[in-house]
Amino acid sequence: MAAGTPGPPAPPLAPGTQKVSDVIATFRPARRFKPADSKTSVTSLDFDDTGELAVVARDDNTLQIYNCKEGKHAKELMSQKYGVHLARFSHHSQSIIYASTKVDDTIRFLSVHDNSFIRYFKGHTDTVTSINLCPADDTFVSSARDDSVLMWDLRSPNYQGKLKIHAPYLTAYDPSASVIAIASPPTHTIHLYDVRNYDKPPFATFDLLDYASRFLGAQGGEWTKMEFTNDGKNLIISTTGCGHFVLDAFEGTITHFAYRKAGHSGRLGPGSSRSGGNARSMDSPAIGQGDTCVSPDGQYLLGGSAENGVLVWDISKAPTSNHYLEPMETLPCPAKAPIIGYNPRANVLASADKDFYLWQPDRDLMM
Repeated sequence: MAAGTPGPPAPPLAPGTQKVSDVIATFRPARRFKPADSKTSVTSLDFDDTGELAVVARDDNTLQIYNCKEGKHAKELMSQKYGVHLARFSHHSQSIIYASTKVDDTIRFLSVHDNSFIRYFKGHTDTVTSINLCPADDTFVSSARDDSVLMWDLRSPNYQGKLKIHAPYLTAYDPSASVIAIASPPTHTIHLYDVRNYDKPPFATFDLLDYASRFLGAQGGEWTKMEFTNDGKNLIISTTGCGHFVLDAFEGTITHFAYRKAGHSGRLGPGSSRSGGNARSMDSPAIGQGDTCVSPDGQYLLGGSAENGVLVWDISKAPTSNHYLEPMETLPCPAKAPIIGYNPRANVLASADKDFYLWQPDRDLMM
């Protein structure tokens, strides 16, 4: 099956409603979906607002949709001509926006129901590196390797606003939808803009150069993802280095450096010169969207590494004097987890490299 083979029929997943802290150490893979082509890799992951569906983009130019409640593959959508990356559900689970990896740098708005395009968002002239939907409405923000950040409304093909910033590879909305963070990894800076006044200068700029030198060392590390915790208190910067930065979202000061001894999971970051386009040789890394995610309660950071399994850091702990934070758990998995997400509505994890896994708490471990 092109979409993947989930194995023998199994009962539906039973997404738990327990506190995250009660189940975080008990997560285990419950479903495995294998692509027909063993060379295929998953490059991005997103959940819809209800938490019922997950969508992954793969570098075989397909979108795969999974039902998280039933633990089943739901649909395959093809994008052979344009490629697909950074697939994101709109606030309606029957439509998806995604970046092109071939032909042009247009962002496409797709109807899941009949696999037809609703709208095209043309404005970027180089590889799109991030797409973030506003939590409050149908606007979204995108950034690209053309040094631009564009503001969009799903109802219009024309961008509503434009910022010119050097290498603005990462973007993120805060949970209140009042702030947009824009990160420029080569300059080690993060700019915070008021959503209502994005055409004005940023109201805050965080300089992380000293932190990068201190914690990532001579080997360094490219920034791969930026995410606010759901309580708005912390801002996470994921890297390809030996760990990730957990920052105070108001001050830009470091609270933790989430250390991983084995190093990163091997995916290319948005600033890599090889991250534009899907074409790659067998031995070159796939693109990704950063190998971390934050639990819905904002207490835990989860991420991949060079080894199999998922690392878990408790970022709610009080900072230590040196700010280093070791993982509290390594959740066992038969594969690496360079793509990972925590379902926003239920205790279901998803991870992927080539195969796609749905995780749930193991009841036997909870007893």
